[in-house]
Amino acid sequence: MKIPIHIAQKIVQLSQGETLPSSVAKHFIIEELISERIIERTGRIQKKLQLINRNTLFLYLQNKYGISDLEKYIEVSQKENVQRSDLVEISSNSKLKNVRTFKGFLVNSYLPIQATLNGEETTLNFTEGTFQFIYDFENFIPENNITIVGIENAENFRWIAKQKKLFADIKPLFVSRYPQNQSKDLVKWLQSIPNNYLHFGDFDFAGIGIYLNEFKRHLPEKASFFIPENIEILIAEKGNKKRYDQQKINFKTESIEDEKLAQLIQTIHCYKQGLDQEIFINYSE
Repeated sequence: MKIPIHIAQKIVQLSQGETLPSSVAKHFIIEELISERIIERTGRIQKKLQLINRNTLFLYLQNKYGISDLEKYIEVSQKENVQRSDLVEISSNSKLKNVRTFKGFLVNSYLPIQATLNGEETTLNFTEGTFQFIYDFENFIPENNITIVGIENAENFRWIAKQKKLFADIKPLFVSRYPQNQSKDLVKWLQSIPNNYLHFGDFDFAGIGIYLNEFKRHLPEKASFFIPENIEILIAEKGNKKRYDQQKINFKTESIEDEKLAQLIQTIHCYKQGLDQEIFINYSE
């Protein structure tokens, strides 16, 4: 799938630090970037777009669309006679189609994890500052007593050892939602194993939406949303009102049946604030 030139040009402007009126960049690709929190939409009447994370933008474009150089992509796409070599130069796929460099997903833990991989028993040992990538996920089966914990944000996945007090009651294997084009592999794997799935994401409407739409709908019997006991205090003291104001309009609550999750939503509405999961990296109480 190609990115239209006019949208690619707007993304370049955003990557250069410009703020744009939302009305000049209406496209589902922009909506994707907003949902991934790479671009932020602000304002009530005159909505504006601005870039949140430049590095994540470039990584996303490369992983999702195979585009390694957006400005070169625009230049080449405007040529009348495009050479295949030009396309190779700007993309990991000469046909500019979506490319999956790897199947599989990243895992991490602060404990040794026993599992079976391709029929062989193995122990995954993790070194601080490194992750492991599971390629043959179809043949990767953790022990039944291990809980799979999905991590929404990259920083939490990196510093998971600092958050181990949150998971003292379980033996966790942490999996990363990113790169997001691997998430279908992750869900497919979760469906194939008996282990329970615990989703650890942002405590706001976007985080809840990711859990419901990407995981709970595919894992109705074994997926749950991680909610710490002191979440109300944390939302009240460290919550983000701006995030709440941006997200409340588009969030629908009619189908929430989980009582604890419904209570979390009530708490978010009560304080009119959401909470980023990154708060737990340096919060030990």
